[in-house]
Amino acid sequence: MTSANPPDRSITAVYVISVAAELAGMHPQTLRIYERRGLVTPARTKGGNRRYSDEDISILRRISELTAEGMNLEGIRRVMYLELENARLSAELDQAREIAKHAIVAANRNQTGGDLVPIRQAVAVFGKRPPVKDPE
Repeated sequence: MTSANPPDRSITAVYVISVAAELAGMHPQTLRIYERRGLVTPARTKGGNRRYSDEDISILRRISELTAEGMNLEGIRRVMYLELENARLSAELDQAREIAKHAIVAANRNQTGGDLVPIRQAVAVFGKRPPVKDPE
């Protein structure tokens, strides 16, 4: 049976811990430590076995890079949080730029009279009028 849209492999948890450790270049016990510290959260089967996705493998490789640079696990957690926050803010900024671009196009279209409908205006003065002097 084939589905029209296959599941996204990056988020599908398919690797057992030994395979994930090999793909990430680590010992399986290291992956357990990283999970206990909250750096990676593999999916679990109904039986409780860990299953790692391609995204999890990427996270493990990033942890390995940061460890090689001399960072401790708390520093790695902070860096990874800030990287995610930076990506989120960049996406938000891109969205705001797109909205602004559309607003500018709409404003320019309105300035050229493309979408405006002319109306008649009249001025009404309320209150007492000062007396008018005769020009003599």
